[in-house]
Amino acid sequence: MARNKYPEETVRRILDVAEELFYTKGYEHTTMADIVDGLGGLTKGAVYHHFKSKEEIFEAVFERANRPVYERSDAILADRSLTGLEKFRALDKASSEGPSVDMWHAMKPSSDPVQNPRLIAQEFVDAMDTAHRYVEPVIREGMADGSIAAEHPREVAEVLILLANLWLVPMFNPLPADDREAYQRRVQTFLRVSHAVGVDLVDWKSLDQKRVGKVAEEEGWASWRWAQKEPWAGGEEGPAAAGEEPAGCPREADS
Repeated sequence: MARNKYPEETVRRILDVAEELFYTKGYEHTTMADIVDGLGGLTKGAVYHHFKSKEEIFEAVFERANRPVYERSDAILADRSLTGLEKFRALDKASSEGPSVDMWHAMKPSSDPVQNPRLIAQEFVDAMDTAHRYVEPVIREGMADGSIAAEHPREVAEVLILLANLWLVPMFNPLPADDREAYQRRVQTFLRVSHAVGVDLVDWKSLDQKRVGKVAEEEGWASWRWAQKEPWAGGEEGPAAAGEEPAGCPREADS
């Protein structure tokens, strides 16, 4: 096989083959040898020249798939027609519509921090990068234009992103199999925290079943909505009490 003169083409081929294997065999059952074998003659040394491990390839596959999300987020950040809070909600929507959750679920990497410490650590690093690159600036804008009432923008950005990207997500923080209201309580707690730090981040439409994709079907999504008057927000609408059966909320996740 002739030597590839274009490193970017080699990287693209590696990622294409790896992504297909991660989908068909699952991340845990795919080896570097499988990836090399699928490249039609590209040597093991050539693969390791670009990626030192399967984890690096997995991270690169996700980064490539999420480039449209980054581009959309950059455009939101630069949009002068939006308030800080509107940008915050637009960033949340762009992120929730991205491929990450469904890809992670389909490729089935273990979220056990002992089994996959590098992948989980990378999720933490990426979350903090998102907090500082996107979320903190829009919180500061919202504080300036009056749409956000936070006092400590950097810390609020970090807390909300870590909660939303790791603690709230069943993939990284599994729900009890016998407790179908566990996710409802988790969502309520997240929204109460976001309100308490001055950012009314999302509402029911932003936190519907699509947000967690097929995970919702397996983890037991409990209905949730803005409904009940709560004293914590000065009489404004807040999360319905845990265990209350809201009217008109779908039970099944959309796939």
